[in-house]
Amino acid sequence: MSTLIQLTDIHKSYGPTPILDSVSVQFSRNDKVGFIGRNGSGKSTLCKIILGQEEPEGGQVTLSPQLRMSYLEQHDPFESGEPVLEFLKRYTGKEDWQCGKIAGRFQLKGEILETPATNLPGGFQTRVKLAAMLLRGPNFLILDEPTNYLDLRTLILLETFLRDFNGGFLIVSHDREFLKRTCEKTLEVEHAKLRYFPGDVDGYFEFRDEQRQRDEQYNKNIEAKRKHLQSFVDRYRVRASTASRAQSKLREMKKLESLEIATPESTARIKIPEVEAKKGSALRCTDLEIGYPDRSVATDVRFEIERGEHVAVLGDNGQGKTTFLRTIAGELETRDGDFKWGHGLEMAYYAQHVYTTIDEKLDIYTYLEQQAAPGVLRQTILDVAGSLLFSGDDVEKKIAYLSGGERARVCLAGLLLSRKPVLLLDEPTNHLDFETVEALGSALKDYAGTVFFISHDRTFVSMVATNIVEVKDGGVTLYPGSYEQYVYRAEQEAEEASKETEESSPSKGSKGKSSDEKGGGYQRRKEIRSQLNRLESKSDKLEKQMGEYETEKEEINQYYLDNPTDYSQEKQTRMEELTRLLQETEEEWMGALEEIEGLEAELADL
Repeated sequence: MSTLIQLTDIHKSYGPTPILDSVSVQFSRNDKVGFIGRNGSGKSTLCKIILGQEEPEGGQVTLSPQLRMSYLEQHDPFESGEPVLEFLKRYTGKEDWQCGKIAGRFQLKGEILETPATNLPGGFQTRVKLAAMLLRGPNFLILDEPTNYLDLRTLILLETFLRDFNGGFLIVSHDREFLKRTCEKTLEVEHAKLRYFPGDVDGYFEFRDEQRQRDEQYNKNIEAKRKHLQSFVDRYRVRASTASRAQSKLREMKKLESLEIATPESTARIKIPEVEAKKGSALRCTDLEIGYPDRSVATDVRFEIERGEHVAVLGDNGQGKTTFLRTIAGELETRDGDFKWGHGLEMAYYAQHVYTTIDEKLDIYTYLEQQAAPGVLRQTILDVAGSLLFSGDDVEKKIAYLSGGERARVCLAGLLLSRKPVLLLDEPTNHLDFETVEALGSALKDYAGTVFFISHDRTFVSMVATNIVEVKDGGVTLYPGSYEQYVYRAEQEAEEASKETEESSPSKGSKGKSSDEKGGGYQRRKEIRSQLNRLESKSDKLEKQMGEYETEKEEINQYYLDNPTDYSQEKQTRMEELTRLLQETEEEWMGALEEIEGLEAELADL
């Protein structure tokens, strides 16, 4: 399989701290790789080095001439007032029918295409940037946290596209379910080193744990053997008759070497201070209408939630999830009707961007002390800080020097220390690595208080939610089924919407006719992708075969160089045969590449 990207002996530091220390890795055409690691461990840095946005301090980056790389922009490339369709045309140089077609895969159509991109919610802006990335016709993608702020249906659309994508990709994500559904291989950065695993993220963690256990057991065995030999040496080296044997054992003992096992990075084990478990109504909504002074978002909201329930507030971006949460948090006035919290219930509210509002002059401990409920002991504050990876002297760090993910953890720690019986959490998992996400999910699962939370992280929702409130089409309702049923329904709807978009999108010059009517369409795309997979597999095998022939020819040539007077008719015959086989295989390989190029061109035009 041809290598598109190769990194060799890469070094990168920020100040005295190495981020990447002599790391090497390569990516081929069909590699679908999930890239994991703690916040600040070097994932984004490696992506920027590949993209040429940062220079390594040492090592080499080699990009194949065949590489057509595209990436998901982290900044906003939109111009003020520029409609979505105009942005896509300007940014990619494609015609409007091509832009509209790709945009439709992410349900960007109709009025949305005429809306200024800067006026769209964050999730829709990410959809626009995904469409722009795909319009460049790449064969390798770099996606750094593509799932942040994407709703469930958009996530499913993105997953479907990535599974069918005719090329490779490197995805940085904290969403384990997303990685499981899209990536076949796993790359981890830890302690400035890379570890590559030819399997999905679940398989990698299982392998890593088993490997660590094996290494620890090996070291225990070595230590036990070393003690046994030392005991023999101590006992018998003073005797003349056994001194030589003791010396032999001593030499044997010196040859014993333990395996070096890297200390695993700290894992968050979040402890939520206990709150009193009570029964009764937590929240009752009666004919509630939510929205803003100039517009309504949802009407006739009627439901009741019992104390101790953990409610996932779900729905597409722009439907009003945050509006609902802000309303029951008391940040927004109701437009009509009312809602009522149970007697004596106080709440703590975690907004999406709350971590950006912390006073940067404070250190971590002072901030947590201010947020903690009256009577909370210093040790409890330190315990909660430690459970979110701020231990020892870390609590003396100034907020100003923390990353976004670190600030998010500080805010969560402060919220947990408030000991409020109701937690309102708007996207609490953004900017957290997935091990911390799962630690938070595990802690909230056992939390005795009431929780309302917005999240699109399926692992997190599955762990925490006992009820679902769906915000959709101007309504806020209790969903009657389980979260698994909700996801299944969303998958079916996304599949139908995707198929409908592909079948109805007009091709170039079609004057409104569907692509199926023009002889292309959904079925033809499936046929082409199937043919491409077969041809690429054939191409890889032929390329491998050519490499083996060339290696054998080099070995025969080296034999003649080492033995200039030793003429072998058998080797000469084999050399002639290898030359013929190499020529035939190369012709077949070139033919496969030409077929691939033709099919890729046809696929781009459909």
